[in-house]
Amino acid sequence: MSTIAKQFSEQEWQVRVDLAAAYRLVALFGWDDLVFTHISARVPGPEHHFLINPYGLLFEEITASSLVKVGLDGHKVGDSEQLVNPAGFTIHSAVHESREDAQCVLHLHTRDGVAVSSQQEGLLPLNQTSMLLNAGLAYHEYEGIALNHDERPRLVNDLGNCNAMLLWNHGTLTVGATVAEAFTTMYFLETACSIQIAAQAGNQLRIPGDDVQKLVAQQATAMGGQVANHLVWPALKRRLERQLPGYDS
Repeated sequence: MSTIAKQFSEQEWQVRVDLAAAYRLVALFGWDDLVFTHISARVPGPEHHFLINPYGLLFEEITASSLVKVGLDGHKVGDSEQLVNPAGFTIHSAVHESREDAQCVLHLHTRDGVAVSSQQEGLLPLNQTSMLLNAGLAYHEYEGIALNHDERPRLVNDLGNCNAMLLWNHGTLTVGATVAEAFTTMYFLETACSIQIAAQAGNQLRIPGDDVQKLVAQQATAMGGQVANHLVWPALKRRLERQLPGYDS
């Protein structure tokens, strides 16, 4: 364990490493939006403390030790000199507070995600990737930049027990019991949005029947988090080691 890592509990350091990896992967996939949007993860322990990005760092620059610990109000816990954006934690804190299983919350403003969130029918069940989300995709109305805490109960109510959400005219959001699960769900959601935008450039769209849509939704549910945690996530971290190392420092 490195000297830096010894400043934290083993459990917190592992979450820091995974969260920093998620930030770097968002940059690697081209999903980042300058220094905006956030990924947050809960720190293990009885306190409702969370880790979030230092405001002003590009996602490709974030490391495990640079992440800032905050409370449910979005204000810093401890003596970190890094800046945080409390307003940016509005959406995240609402989900963390209401969903005990939402250990990680990931929110993006990608071009294709925002484009689909701006379409009247939202995400269409055009292909296997989008149908994997059929049983667990929620929608939330746009109410302006997320600065108003009065919006939080409505967002939480719209999310319900779903793990993926389109924020109308705004972007995408996923949650997970682990960073790996939240990221993997976001991969499917963002990929589905990109496929939809590409497909709409062609001729009339072909949408599978209701029966096969329901079947794919059932198959997706049966997969659980094992694939994300034990297959996808280790592979993605190996890619980071090759292409964008240093996240675990």
